[in-house]
Amino acid sequence: MLFAKKKRRIERILLVEDEPLEAFDTEHFLNGEGFTIVATVDSVADALAWIDDEEEIDLVLVDVRLSDGNGVDVAHAAKARGIEALFVTGDCPPEARWLAAGWLAKPYPQRDLLGAIEAIETLIGGKRPEKLPGSFSLFAGLA
Repeated sequence: MLFAKKKRRIERILLVEDEPLEAFDTEHFLNGEGFTIVATVDSVADALAWIDDEEEIDLVLVDVRLSDGNGVDVAHAAKARGIEALFVTGDCPPEARWLAAGWLAKPYPQRDLLGAIEAIETLIGGKRPEKLPGSFSLFAGLA
């Protein structure tokens, strides 16, 4: 098939966000783009439980400031399991950048979220992305 979509490297996403409206909008948008949201959770504890128990997570979208702690702990657990993380937050702590593939600065347009995920997929595939969304910072290392 000439115009077939390429197989995604990132399909299953864990969404860690404690703002209900933002979580709902992000989940709805990503589902509409063909991603599977394995869970949407609002706490560090729930995110850690999913990371420990879920067999297939390709990417964790994680806010840094959560009601019960710090999303950096979530990214650390994801990295330990070889799962990529993307910080989705207003301000990313510089010391946490080695834990994640990148940082998408809030507020961001939904197309930037999609572009950030595509950039991470490109890196996983062994190439450098040609263009990055304006609100996205790509970090040096991948898990």
